[in-house]
Amino acid sequence: MTGAEIDPSVRQELMSLPKTLATDVARNLVMCAQLLDEDPERAYAYSRVALRLASRVAAVREAAGFASYAVEKYAEALAEFRAARRMSGADHLWPVMADCERGLGRPERALAMAGEPEVRRLDKAGQVEMRLVAAGARRDMGEAEAAVVTLQSPELNSSSTQPWVARLRYAYADALLAVGREAEARDWFAKTLDADSGGITNASDRLAELDGVEFVDALDPELGEED
Repeated sequence: MTGAEIDPSVRQELMSLPKTLATDVARNLVMCAQLLDEDPERAYAYSRVALRLASRVAAVREAAGFASYAVEKYAEALAEFRAARRMSGADHLWPVMADCERGLGRPERALAMAGEPEVRRLDKAGQVEMRLVAAGARRDMGEAEAAVVTLQSPELNSSSTQPWVARLRYAYADALLAVGREAEARDWFAKTLDADSGGITNASDRLAELDGVEFVDALDPELGEED
């Protein structure tokens, strides 16, 4: 691990640091990114090292925020995201900041953020993410029907191949199921599969569950036992 694997935009930010320090920070950020999904606790540890070395770099604060978010340290994550946004002036972290408010048990704040001007400055993926967070906040507040309405948008029928299409359709299907609209939910889980070429959702499992399909573990030793 040399640190050269880091995203070019982050490397550009690290150029403000002495070369040796920049390399050390880059190595820790690369490890953080690589471990974030499979071992979030270790990713978090690497992010803290990077933060200690370069707390005035926006990309470092952002990475620390995502690492904290992954281990459900929502107050810490929110503080890091706010710092990163203050340094960079960018709005792309707005949806995950709102989701941190949900994690802290403040869904009403997440909903308020969904109505702020920052949302209009997000790209399409960011706007959809904000819609997902708002719908989640509605469900947190016991407003399951309102969550369905929140997710209803033209983007559900988008022909885009971007991951946000599958994520939006999946969330909509799940919201429909939560209010007892099972047939519609099944249709939208199927539509999710059409858009989910990368396998980012478990729509196939949800469909199978609705269809009453039971999966058998072929490695289960009890399957070979006779009564």
